[in-house]
Amino acid sequence: MKLILTATLLAATATAAFADGHAKTIRMGTEGAYAPYNFLNDAGEVDGFEREVGDELCARAELTCEWVTNEWDSIIPNLTSGNYDTIIAGMSITDEREEVIDFTQNYFPPAASAYAAMSADADLTGGVIAAQTATIQAGYVAESGATLLEFATYDETVAAVRNGEADAVFADKDALAPTVEESGGELTFAGDDVPLGGGIGLGLRESDTELKEQFNAAITSMKEDGSLNELILKWFGEDAKTF
Repeated sequence: MKLILTATLLAATATAAFADGHAKTIRMGTEGAYAPYNFLNDAGEVDGFEREVGDELCARAELTCEWVTNEWDSIIPNLTSGNYDTIIAGMSITDEREEVIDFTQNYFPPAASAYAAMSADADLTGGVIAAQTATIQAGYVAESGATLLEFATYDETVAAVRNGEADAVFADKDALAPTVEESGGELTFAGDDVPLGGGIGLGLRESDTELKEQFNAAITSMKEDGSLNELILKWFGEDAKTF
């Protein structure tokens, strides 16, 4: 049975260590609130693209892995403080983040960010734009001239558009696409797509160099045999960008 534990409950458990030649339990930290990358299913278990990728990476690296959920706005501090060992949560590789943590190679290619609104004519440059706190999208909006309205979760950013607090939401297009499609015409994409970040990778503490090497090798093997592309197409559709 797969374990899903909170970061608080896991804070006292042992972290990854390989000095003795034996793999310890690796705690895979995710948000559980950013479909289709990661979400909690009806059974309360972590599900989605990153759950499947993470489980396969752990199998190939011969690691025992447990899944941990943590709120997005504290996901990096709780990694560095040892509450889990990786971040696998739709996190784009950026220079700013690499000043604090390390990343594996990307397991999802650089993808577009996009605006969604109640109207395709929404004011994207002078209006109020909702974005999730501590994301590259929030940073982009802050420098765009629009008024940034930040929320702790993706769902709250979409709700802000629906209730009139914001003119549009700016997020990963892959996350917005099912939201727009399922809205029944209430929401629509607005403006042009915006390429941001260097793809999505696993976040790691800078000291965990051996763990990084293990995951990099596993990611490379999934790229080479096509299994990573298969999962991307499964979760993001036939038009998704692949390796």
